[in-house]
Amino acid sequence: MRKILITGGAGFIGSALVRYIINETSDAVVVVDTLTYAGNLMSLAPVAQSERFAFEKVDICDRAELARVFTEYQPDCVMHLAAESHVDRSIDGPAAFIETNIVGTYTLLEAARAYWTALTEDKKSAFRFHHISTDEVYGDLHSTDDFFTAIARNHAVCAEQPLFRVKSQQRPSGARLAADLWSADAYHQLLE
Repeated sequence: MRKILITGGAGFIGSALVRYIINETSDAVVVVDTLTYAGNLMSLAPVAQSERFAFEKVDICDRAELARVFTEYQPDCVMHLAAESHVDRSIDGPAAFIETNIVGTYTLLEAARAYWTALTEDKKSAFRFHHISTDEVYGDLHSTDDFFTAIARNHAVCAEQPLFRVKSQQRPSGARLAADLWSADAYHQLLE
């Protein structure tokens, strides 16, 4: 049985993932969600009584609380879905998007790195950090032969492509994409 920490697990996509894992696997899940406008505990009600389910109302920007959650639950994997993703809201309140999507992701990566460094070598090797998002954050993928697909096909292609290349530099999601790719790639390189 693996222990999976899922951020944003009370959101639409996150709760579907949590329900799937609890109902279809033997893995345990701890949901970390601050329950903003997008989070809904009722979406987790079908699995809330499972002994393999835990919920922590924690903001991913809170480093101390994240450290506590990592220590208490000792996950084998992180699935990071927490994000501000409604584009219309980003126009009226961009600070929340920067705080959660960039600062929160950085804080979560730091907490995961600190936790990972204390693991045994075999647990380090098995530990995974998956960053998941939607087209509301990254924008639509208009063709199958562009920068994003190149990353999925072969990480080595990234070395040949400009890291911050985005189809539209005016699109706010481009900044999120650049920050996410930079931070995730930087941590991957750091831990190799």
